[in-house]
Amino acid sequence: MSVETEPVARPRRRRLVDNAGPGDRAFLGLARGGGSLVLVLMVLVGTFLAYRAWDALDQAGFSFVTTEQWSPDGGGFGIAAVMVGTVLIAVVAISVAVPLALGAALYISEYAPRWLKRTLIAMVDLMAAVPSVVFGLWGFFFLQWKIIDLSRWLSDWFGWIPVFSVAGVQRHDPLATPTAYTASTFIAGVVVALMVAPIACSVMREAFGLAPAGEREGAYALGATRWGMIRSVVLPFGRGAAIGGTMLGLGRALGETIAVVMIISPRFEIQPHVLEHGTSSVSSLIALRYGESSPFGISALMAAGVALFVLTLLVNFTAAWVVSRSRSGALSEV
Repeated sequence: MSVETEPVARPRRRRLVDNAGPGDRAFLGLARGGGSLVLVLMVLVGTFLAYRAWDALDQAGFSFVTTEQWSPDGGGFGIAAVMVGTVLIAVVAISVAVPLALGAALYISEYAPRWLKRTLIAMVDLMAAVPSVVFGLWGFFFLQWKIIDLSRWLSDWFGWIPVFSVAGVQRHDPLATPTAYTASTFIAGVVVALMVAPIACSVMREAFGLAPAGEREGAYALGATRWGMIRSVVLPFGRGAAIGGTMLGLGRALGETIAVVMIISPRFEIQPHVLEHGTSSVSSLIALRYGESSPFGISALMAAGVALFVLTLLVNFTAAWVVSRSRSGALSEV
């Protein structure tokens, strides 16, 4: 005996209708317009730089990337030396800034009492707003003379590593002139690090604060200490944002101008020794030579600006991609 069953009706797909009000539509239009305007301005800036730099790039060709000296009106010119100096200053800055930013972000989000947290957040934000010239003056008149002993110690004990060696200075030489260590990549990098740290700290702190409360409580329920919870929940959750904040700080460090100009002594040769006197960067080159350059020299400086513009864009786009693929970045986009 067969039992007839009634056919089960398939559920009908509901069509979702967006009933956005006038305020929502206006906000969406402003957001899209603002984002489009930023992209248009970025394209216009890149186009302007490329147009003004075309004469210099057309004459120099590929040698623009490999030439160390800078003499556009005779003898050749290129960005090999200044680009190496730019990258080294940024690497030193990030090496100093990341531990400071990570420690400050963890303390503010996980350890600081509530009454102190707002004060610390305000202080970090205010530090990010300090003008570059103030950091430059502080670095030139105070820091570099206080940090010479550290530079000498690094040179004495780690001089066997090429990046820490100083030409013409013997190990443990008490008569070595202090000026061998001034106006160096290391000093400029430390100053830039204090300018970069607040930016990286803010990004990291926001990410750490978004770590799911359920996972935090689950870690405590399993017997984890506070550091164990941070290591197993907070740091993995904010790893992508921490990397992104670091790279955003790197983008800032690559383009820093005034503070670097006030500290370094220009040197147009590839100088990989970070403790040694003299270095250069693309931004400082443009700031120092723009007022005295011929029309062709201006075109050469614009070409250097194009190289820095492309490098900074690559770093910032990479940072945005890393943040968007992290758990914290995905959560912030919901």
